Amino acid sequence: MRFRSLYREVLHRMRPHLGVLSVVILGVGLSSLLEVAKPWPLKIVIDNVLRGAPLDWPWAAGLSRAELLLGACIALVVVYLLLGILNVISNYVSIAIGQRMVNELRAQMFDKLQRLSLSFHRRREVGDLMVRIAYDSMSLQTIAMNGLFPILSAGVMLVAMFVVMVQVDWVLTVVALSVVPLLLLLIASVSHRIDRLATGARALESRLYTVAHQTLAAIHVVQAFTRESESFQEFIESSSASLGESLKLYTYQTVYAGGVNALIAVGTAVVVFIGARHVINGTLTIGALVVFTTYLASLYLPVNQIFQTYSLVQTAQAGLRRCLELLELEPEIKDRPGATAIGRVRGEVVFEDVVFGYDPANPVLKGISFTASAGQSIAIVGPSGAGKTTMASLLMRFYEPQSGVIRIDGRDTREVTLRSLRSNIAMVLQPPMVLATTVRANLALGRPNATERELQHAAQAARLEALLAKLPNGLDEMIGAGGHSLSEGEAQRVTIARALLKDAPILIMDEPTSALDAETESLVMAAVREVMRDRTTLVIAHRLSTIQSADLILVLRDGLIVEQGTFNELLSCRGFFSYLYNLQAWNREAVGG
Repeated sequence: MRFRSLYREVLHRMRPHLGVLSVVILGVGLSSLLEVAKPWPLKIVIDNVLRGAPLDWPWAAGLSRAELLLGACIALVVVYLLLGILNVISNYVSIAIGQRMVNELRAQMFDKLQRLSLSFHRRREVGDLMVRIAYDSMSLQTIAMNGLFPILSAGVMLVAMFVVMVQVDWVLTVVALSVVPLLLLLIASVSHRIDRLATGARALESRLYTVAHQTLAAIHVVQAFTRESESFQEFIESSSASLGESLKLYTYQTVYAGGVNALIAVGTAVVVFIGARHVINGTLTIGALVVFTTYLASLYLPVNQIFQTYSLVQTAQAGLRRCLELLELEPEIKDRPGATAIGRVRGEVVFEDVVFGYDPANPVLKGISFTASAGQSIAIVGPSGAGKTTMASLLMRFYEPQSGVIRIDGRDTREVTLRSLRSNIAMVLQPPMVLATTVRANLALGRPNATERELQHAAQAARLEALLAKLPNGLDEMIGAGGHSLSEGEAQRVTIARALLKDAPILIMDEPTSALDAETESLVMAAVREVMRDRTTLVIAHRLSTIQSADLILVLRDGLIVEQGTFNELLSCRGFFSYLYNLQAWNREAVGG
């Protein structure tokens, strides 16, 4: 995103806050007037109190020196006090607006990430996305409140100071402003380099977050395979690279700041030299020189602020670009124009010659066709990588087929809204996905308005009574991130209860009993079969002994349905299904022996 487009976006996001921003702008104007008035009490003390020169103000003609001194001192205190109050109010309001803008940006980014397709999330690293939401989003406040407002304040002050300084001594004013073109030249020479270093530093910091997240998320694997040293080394290398790039950026910014300060020092020295000559020549009073040098400090302060802020804003631009880049992405899977809600379906599912590959050049499914009547249970079996879970993902429209059609109750799933489609389907995933919240919130994930009775019924159906009995707070017990405070079997039963509570007409169960012992598996499957009675159910299973009651079994191999039929029909055919079943039976006997 180019410079103009970036700032157009910032101004667009500031527009809803114009009412409150007007308070800040008013404060900026008043502060500028007070800055202009700040050195005049000191001029009165030097020229009218100490030197005894008469004041040109008629109302002050009768005041003694002592009265003038007291009045000047009081005026000085009042000016600084008012400036302090205005700065507190302006800073508070501007920071509050900036934080509100950041919050709005974060909300947009988080909402966008939730709606982007799974194919996007497969390609992106979680650490990078976290940096964009938590860290890069703050760049908006930096640009809007630490960039635009200081520049606005400095601009107003420059105009006010210029008007007064020209009246005091126009020659000194020209000399004082002569450093500005040199500062502009300095900016032009370093801006591209700062932007490039800032972008590189953000990318390396994202990589650091990704390395840390991957290691900590899989800490049990790291410890089990004693990979602590290797993970530590990777983290240190990533951290060193990130800090090294940040050091380059900081060094360049420091050199830039030093250059700005050097130019301002030269301008100040020249002004003091020429101003002292004017005092010696009698064309300028000592008080006027003090006023001018005070103005010079106040003049160079906003000039310095503008150019120092530029370096800060230049760094923030890289972060804001990364945020806006994310917002510009379009979900690959979204409601098509004219899509309508499907309502509650009966549950007929039809795949018609469906072809799909995560890489279109290498299809995972190669022309899948089958029909599941409403209320039927369909088992999908086959070796790993055959495309079983992919079929379930396509039915949920996590992805779309490259060719072919998937229909529910005769309607193409691409022609209905995603929300209405997914509200008709409940899923039990493998591995079990449990959130770091209460058991109650985990169960009610797909149905937040479920009653206590419905929650208890779903927990009983999934055989969770024993778990709830040992938890101090029952349904309100907190579960650790990823369900680590539960056993695999308990976490699996929580996800089964969640699916049952949703009460959807279509149920997808991806290895629903893979983490259960034989006794619990028998109990859960009995409850699940009871609930499946009036629902269309797709069961993805490796344990072939658990699908004997399925109405139809689809046998996948290399992306194709090579066999289909009932359990007994497939066994009698002595084909691939029979081979897999006998192999599992032999393995069970071998392990048992």
